[in-house]
Amino acid sequence: MPVVRDLRVLLSLRDFRRLLTVRLLSQSADGVFQIGLATYVVFSPEKQTTPGAIASAMAVLLLPYSLIGPFAGVLLDRWRRRQIFLYGNALRVALACVTALLILAATPQWLFYVAALCVTAVNRFVLAGLSAAQPRVVDADRLVMANALSPTAGTLAATVGGGLAFAVRLAGSGSDAAVLLLGAALYLGAALAALRIPVGLLGPDEDGERRPLRAELASTAHGLTSGLRHLAEPERRGAARALAAMTLMRFCYGALTVTVLMLCRYAWTSSTEGGLALLGLALGISGAGFFVAAVITPAAAGRLGPTGWITLCAASAALLEPALGLPFAQAPMMVAAFVLGVVTQGAKIATDTVVQASVADGYRGRVFSLYDVLFNIAFVGAAAVAALVLPADGRSVPLVTAVALIYGAVALTLWRGRSSG
Repeated sequence: MPVVRDLRVLLSLRDFRRLLTVRLLSQSADGVFQIGLATYVVFSPEKQTTPGAIASAMAVLLLPYSLIGPFAGVLLDRWRRRQIFLYGNALRVALACVTALLILAATPQWLFYVAALCVTAVNRFVLAGLSAAQPRVVDADRLVMANALSPTAGTLAATVGGGLAFAVRLAGSGSDAAVLLLGAALYLGAALAALRIPVGLLGPDEDGERRPLRAELASTAHGLTSGLRHLAEPERRGAARALAAMTLMRFCYGALTVTVLMLCRYAWTSSTEGGLALLGLALGISGAGFFVAAVITPAAAGRLGPTGWITLCAASAALLEPALGLPFAQAPMMVAAFVLGVVTQGAKIATDTVVQASVADGYRGRVFSLYDVLFNIAFVGAAAVAALVLPADGRSVPLVTAVALIYGAVALTLWRGRSSG
């Protein structure tokens, strides 16, 4: 198989193997920590979980990506990337242990969130650094191959880490802290793996005088606004529509995710362990939908065009989501999780393609940074709206109906825009 052959070629490169090891350990720890945080907030037996608590947890997990992400590159171009992997993961070991102690000590909830927020904030620097360091360990001819395989391997590692977290959490009482300590152990492994990489190998190079940090940060903020202006140009209208559509679809996915969380916790089972198992099943089914989207989207977008495929994804969700979701029953909702995984990831892949093809190369990085901000803020915003609308058991006909209407509006707007040229 070509993928196996490509992976074998890359793994023959010693420095690539070392960087990949850091990625796998770091992202598996991220998966453990994120599931540990979510299950502590949602499935602790002593807690009466509310949609507001879920919204807070999602903000902790995702806002660092949105607020810090665009500015991380400025510091990554000033600090030794190998040292970021070493000290960043070492710092997360300490923070994860502190967070576990806060759980055991039953401290105020806000203090727990502060500690967890610090862990996820550091994560943004590590992930961005892994991408920035890739060209230093792979030659130009193999770079595309490495950029395709490394993030995929990291995502799989995060999924495995999440599975380990579920297993530990289901093992018995007191396991919330144990999950976070498992994450700390994996972060420690990533820090130790970074020690095998020579300090100067991953860059950045010293290339003369640098502008002051304040000027660099201001330039980054200006870059986001200039990227927005670039999208407003008439010839970028298709890319702007695709980004707006993806933002709204991500909002819908976030609102329905909170709905499923509350259904798992209170409506479908009387035990926290049973609810946690159902949540793991729903996430796994939705993940299978993401995988199917990756398989079918290239052919579907090739036949319909990227915008046509996004339109079909939104229209399918508008029809199937209320049909499957309004009964609020386990089996139809699990089917809905799969469908939403397919349409959400399918639309994202097609949106990436539209943006890459429509945006000028000199603005592409800034537009994708803006895309990243919109993508994550939409999810957090959806959780906040769900916190205001959802009842305790997650059964909300108005929310499911509103989400279907948003999907329908997205499909109609894209269809009209496409037909009008």
